[in-house]
Amino acid sequence: MNSANAESPTRPAPDGLTPALARNIDAVMQRRRETANAASLQERAAAAISRFAGSMIFVYIHLLLYGTWILANLNLLPRVRPWDPSLVILAMEASVEAIFLSTFVLINQNRMAAEDDVRADLDLQVNLLNEHETTRLIAMVEAIAKKLEVPIEAGDELSELKKDVAPEAVLDRIESKEND
Repeated sequence: MNSANAESPTRPAPDGLTPALARNIDAVMQRRRETANAASLQERAAAAISRFAGSMIFVYIHLLLYGTWILANLNLLPRVRPWDPSLVILAMEASVEAIFLSTFVLINQNRMAAEDDVRADLDLQVNLLNEHETTRLIAMVEAIAKKLEVPIEAGDELSELKKDVAPEAVLDRIESKEND
């Protein structure tokens, strides 16, 4: 994007988005592209296989192949001699395919879980920063109110809101409740 077309605080972003929101969307999409490009060949292959295995084309192909296999081996197709009348070979092939497909899906899920962990860490950092900034703003507003001699009715609640959140204490409390 060249600087002449870039959004600015005085020029709204396309589709009614704020410039900051448009920039954030672009940054997230760029990071996703970078993460996808950084994936190993094996990870990309596993993701592609998982995507294909989760498609209706995959279902249709299997309906056609397995349906034809079953019909042929039940001697229901003219001029085709059964080669697997007990369908044992079909069952074995389906089992092996299921083993490989589930492995590819698990590989893909592990990669996605790692990406989700990174996003969760980012969310936590942004939330902690927001909490810290809000705490500071409350203290500033209270100081301004005192300076202007504006009565504050929040009392104990206000003093509680002015305290910084200690993430370690929150995590410790969550862990202790999970172990109860």
